[in-house]
This record gives sequence, C-alpha cells and structure tokens, in this order.
Amino acid sequence: CCMKIARVFPRRTSATPDDELAFINCSPPMLTLPEIDEVHISVAFTWDKPRAEPLALEWEITGVPVKLGGPAYNEPGGDFVPGRYLKQGYVITSRGCPNHCWFCSVPKREGGTLRELPITEGWKLLDDNILATSETHFRAVMRMLRNQSYAPILSGGLEAARLKDWQAELLAYIKPKEMFFAYDTPDDYEPLVEAGKILQRYGFTTKDQRARAYVLIGYQGDTVTAAEKRLRDTWEAGFLPFAMLYRDENAAVKNLDWAKFQRLWSRPVITVSKLINGT
Repeated sequence: CCMKIARVFPRRTSATPDDELAFINCSPPMLTLPEIDEVHISVAFTWDKPRAEPLALEWEITGVPVKLGGPAYNEPGGDFVPGRYLKQGYVITSRGCPNHCWFCSVPKREGGTLRELPITEGWKLLDDNILATSETHFRAVMRMLRNQSYAPILSGGLEAARLKDWQAELLAYIKPKEMFFAYDTPDDYEPLVEAGKILQRYGFTTKDQRARAYVLIGYQGDTVTAAEKRLRDTWEAGFLPFAMLYRDENAAVKNLDWAKFQRLWSRPVITVSKLINGT
C-alpha cells in the first residue's frame, strides 16, 4: 500500500492541500494524528525557511522520519503526485526550463534542463515552461486539459517567444478560463506583441480577459513610471496585465509604494478600469 505522509507547510496559500494529513504551521497534534510513515516539511519560498526549520524539529516528536525540503532548498522536483504538495486540481507535467533568466531560480534548481513527466489529471497547470516541451507532450497535455470537468487555467507563465500557431490552435481548443504569459525583461515585449497577434487569430481578445500576462516590477533600477508603461503596453499587445513584484530571497520589499502599486495592478476589475478609463 502507499506510504502515509504527513505534509507540513509553513503557511497556507490557495494551492495548499486540505486533506487530513496536511498541516499548516503547527506542532503535531499527538492526540488526533493518524498513523503516518513520514513527515515532509514542504517549503516553497525561501523566506519561509526560518519557520520551517523549527517545524522540522517539532515534528521529530512523532518518532517517524522527518524530511525538510522543497523549492526553497533548490531541491529538484520528481514525478508529480496529485494532491501531495499541491491541492487536488493542480497539475505539473514537466519541470525545468531551457532559459537562464537572472531573476528565476528554476534553472538552478532543475539543472538548466527541461524534463517531461508522466501526465496526471488536473486543470490548473503549473509547468515552468510548457511551450518548451515536445509537440507530442504538449498535445497530450492539451488533450488531458480538454477532458477535465473545469475550464483549464494555465498559470505557469507561458513564454511568448515560443508560441506557434499550432499551439495557439490547441490553446483555443481547450477553452481555458485563463492563461498567463510573461513580460519580465525588455526583450520580452516584441515576442509578446507577436504572441498577441497569433492568439487574436484564434479568438483570444482583451475583452474576454482569458489571455493574461505577468509583468515583473520593482527590481533594481525599475521605476513606477516605467512599470506602469510596461503594464499599459501589455494591454495594447492583447493581454490583461498582472503585476508581479520582484522579491529577493528574504522577501524584502524595500519600498512600500511598490507593494501598493502591485496591489492596484493585480486586481482585474481595477486594472481594466484603469486601462479603459486611462486613469
């Protein structure tokens, strides 16, 4: 039979599992803890490590092996197990990315390569770079997403420079609720414009707000004026922008004005109002 693994998370997010063996920032409840074989302290963000490490010590009282790891420790991911570290519905079908972007930890964690995984069921796709996978794999993932009971959400950050017509046709075929591209550096803009043109040929428009784009803001040398221009340019390219505030390994936000700016540009209703009304 399968091992019973208690997973302990330093904080709850919208993707955190909610089954009886998922625990959030707590010591083991000894009186009600089901029989378990291992404890995994799962850490997604580097700024949660100071809390995660004491949690590992606290859970040693269970007397079963306790393992501390996750993306925050640059631990390469294995095959994806639905529901283990992410809530049911989330799915990962490949790990890694062939690019080496300065702000991204994925290449360092995954060895600078892309690995295709066995495809499991889910409708919230979190692959690092699904458009960089082989045609065979991409088509199989699209078939899986099309057969789900819920409209797919592709939130891993699609690389605009890799988008081809046949991929856009398949994206239209699966009828996504949302899909997120990325505008991280200045040289991403022209590919984003071209991707917008391709998507428009297959029925995606800013009006339906299905095509969205993460826009990185607040990194060293950035300004609010420059960031707002990128956000508005993203709309002109055919995407609803979503501001992503850059954080270092300590999650430091050096300027609270950036945090306020990010909140205003990460809420679709407010964003659309600002873009349409020019405010």
